[in-house]
Formats: sequence, C-alpha cells, structure tokens
Amino acid sequence: MRVYASAPGKVTLFGEHAVVYGQPAIVASIDKRIHVYAEFRSDRVITIEARDLRIPGVIVTYRENEVTVETEYGLILPAISYLNKAIEIASKYLDSKHGVKLVVRSEMPVGAGLGTSAAVAVAAIAAYAYSGGYELSKDEIARLGWEVEKAVQGIASPMDTSITTYGGFMKIRYSGSNIEKESLAIDRDLPIIIAYVEREFKTRDMVQMVRERVSQYPQLYGRVVELIGEVVKIAEEALVKYELEKLGLMMNLNHGLLDSLGVSTRKLNEVVYAARSSGALGAKLTGAGGGGCAIALCRPEKIETVESIMRFLSEFTMRTSLGKEGVRVRVEKSI
Repeated sequence: MRVYASAPGKVTLFGEHAVVYGQPAIVASIDKRIHVYAEFRSDRVITIEARDLRIPGVIVTYRENEVTVETEYGLILPAISYLNKAIEIASKYLDSKHGVKLVVRSEMPVGAGLGTSAAVAVAAIAAYAYSGGYELSKDEIARLGWEVEKAVQGIASPMDTSITTYGGFMKIRYSGSNIEKESLAIDRDLPIIIAYVEREFKTRDMVQMVRERVSQYPQLYGRVVELIGEVVKIAEEALVKYELEKLGLMMNLNHGLLDSLGVSTRKLNEVVYAARSSGALGAKLTGAGGGGCAIALCRPEKIETVESIMRFLSEFTMRTSLGKEGVRVRVEKSI
C-alpha cells in the first residue's frame, strides 16, 4: 500500500503575538505544499528520504572563541526531526508501529515562517497512519501535529497545525489548552506576494521579549496588544466583504503595532515600505518577526511591479493565493 499526503503552508494575516494574550488572529493556507509519500513495510524498518527540505538562513553567534550556528528551531535542528517525531507520536496514539518508507518533497523553504514544520508534521502523521490502514479525523491530525511541534520546539501555538490541517481562512483564539477555531467564508482569491529576509532572532526570543515588555509596561504594551485585537476585528469584516482597500489599511496598521512591540527589523521594514510605495494596498511582516517573511496585498495590475521591488530587497519572493485546501490523503493499493 502506498499513500500520498500533502498539507499547505500558511501566512498569518493579522494578530501575531497578540494571539498569545487571548486576542484573535486570522491565518490562511497558501498554495505551496509539503508532499509526503508513504509506503508500508512489513519488516518494521523506517526510512526517510527528505529530498528538498531546506533552511533559507542561519544565525551565527560569536562569543570569544566559540561560534554557535543556529536555525530558528534550535541548534542546527534538521527538518527531519519533525518526521521522526511525527512517526513516534502517531505510533503511540495508534498503539501500533509499522515499518514505512517516507519520501518528502517541499514547495517552500523550512524556517521562513510559512508554517512548514506544521505542514511536515501534519502530512507525515496522515501518511503514516493511512499507510498502516488507520484513518484519522482532521481533529485528530491537527491535535497530533501540535504535539509534534511542541515536542520538537519546546513550545508551539496550535495555530499553524490547525490551518494546515483544515485549510481556508481561519480566525483563531486560544488560552492554554482551550482553542477556538472559526472558519471564515471567503470565496474570492486574495493575491499575496511573500518576501523573505534573513532571520536575526529566533521565534522564542521574540515571544519572550514581547512577554517581558507587556509584563513591565502593561499600560503601554498591553494596550498595543489590545489594539492589535481591534485591528483583527475590523480586518475580519473587510475580508468577508472583500474590501481590499480597508484590508490593506489594516495590514499597514497591524505592522506598525508589531513594530512598536519591537518584533520587526530594519530589513523587514524596508521590504514592507518599498512594497507599499510601489503600489501594494498593504504590507506587513507575517509570523513572529525578527526577520523572516513579509507579505504584500496587491491588485492584479500591480503584482509585477511590487514583486520586482520586493525581490530586489529580499533573499527570495514568491506569489501565492490564499485559502487553499488543507491536508489531503490519497491511498493507492499498488505501486
């Protein structure tokens, strides 16, 4: 039996960081996917072939004579860790372990803030379970995917594994283990350009810095968090009504508030402001910040111009459309 499973990457449209403090966030799946092929093995041997999982950048720290090289998720942590952990957690949940050959292909780089690790975990769990004759619900896949991310990273939001499992547009609010997910009925395409700049800080560093500032100056930074929540509410209305001008304005406002929290960087700001000045309706960082990705909302007639400017200032760019299908599985009886 051979199984093919895939899961999409994502962008956070609104609400990053504030979602940690009980505010809503809006995320959307993109048209770039992780593909996992699983072939059942009766000898209980597990082989993993990750052909094009890659990391776009690293962080190098010099301390006297010591040089430390890090990716966003730890000390040279290869993406293969998510595959290993996915098999381990799925096996434990199913109370059954079988041999499997996994082949993984990626349409997007790891570590760029596009939810690649969540997509790897979700697609691998689905492929492994189905290759052994087990069927999992999307709720089960999303929960197990979150367990994988927590186990590998130490801390993780359920946001990424939720959107890559269910797809579409989703408003998410969570507190502790309580997760509220609401799918948004968006039936029109939203053209987005994604640009990546090198990471200067890790996700956990950004989260910790914001936490310290909110704790130290709740009357200031706490208010910024609340304002981001207000932006999300207005943005949701604009998204549902397809009011692109208002949506772009809310993207700009959300970025300014994130910048005031200290999570943007000079390079991210350069890309964001260049996109706006070249005709984007709105542009902002997406994800935790400290480098990573910026997104720009464009009308079709402006895409070429905006993309060329963003490409000049970033390490790579790509066009994407939003609201794509979540995890999908196809089972083949014979190879």
